[in-house]
Amino acid sequence: MTTLVHLSDLHFGRDVDLAQIAALEALIPTLRPTAVVISGDLTQRARHGELQRALALVRTLERTAPVHVVPGNHDVQWWAAPFDRLGGQRKYTKYRRYFGSDLSPTTSLPGVRITSALSSHGVVWGSMTWKFWRDTAVKGHLPVAEVERCRARLSAPPAEDLRVIVLHHNVLRGRISRRMGLARAATAAARLAESGADLILCGHDHEEAVGTLGDVVVATAGTHTSRTRGHRPSAFNLIEADRAEIRIRHVIWDRARGDFTAGDPARFPRRSR
Repeated sequence: MTTLVHLSDLHFGRDVDLAQIAALEALIPTLRPTAVVISGDLTQRARHGELQRALALVRTLERTAPVHVVPGNHDVQWWAAPFDRLGGQRKYTKYRRYFGSDLSPTTSLPGVRITSALSSHGVVWGSMTWKFWRDTAVKGHLPVAEVERCRARLSAPPAEDLRVIVLHHNVLRGRISRRMGLARAATAAARLAESGADLILCGHDHEEAVGTLGDVVVATAGTHTSRTRGHRPSAFNLIEADRAEIRIRHVIWDRARGDFTAGDPARFPRRSR
């Protein structure tokens, strides 16, 4: 069985809830995960101190399991190169200093292959919408090349491996926000549904969710800050998968107890290949 711990939207800086971070550091080793996935927004403003504290958490979690990290829109210095006028790589300089040059990493482990689609591009034309006053530097987009690269990485044998794509922006419409994370969301969703993935992990919306895109299971993690949708408790996802099914539990923060409690699992059959 493969076990994944899926975190998102830590927002080290002004909004981080350090009590939750301490609880995560204590709890995650007891879950004995195959891997830990962090689907972006490690920081609030991509400052050095915020990135350093996020890296310290990753190093702590790596004592338990490999950690797979992708950047979120808050981790991108979009103001360093709006519309990529000074080059498209300047906005990732700080992130790369701490988390490496590969913005779309792949982690291959026995029984599971995890790859990434970069959706956090800063302020660029591809991420713009007609609601630019609200969406600028918030929305992401998913170029076809990102999905095609994921498809190629996931196509390698063995066929029974769990195949996972990680991106930052939510691909299910938020139940409270009613918002999609990606510009041209329907097109992006159709591409992801045909990507060859069994499971997509994302965040961004600050509300936990599960659902499907065709035969692909989607899990959205919450945030470890007070900025949850509808003042809900924070949550991360605990995912267990065998050859028959994928089970996803939201693990909910209880502020009064200072601890997390796992909910009932949502169950999805694994599609056959």
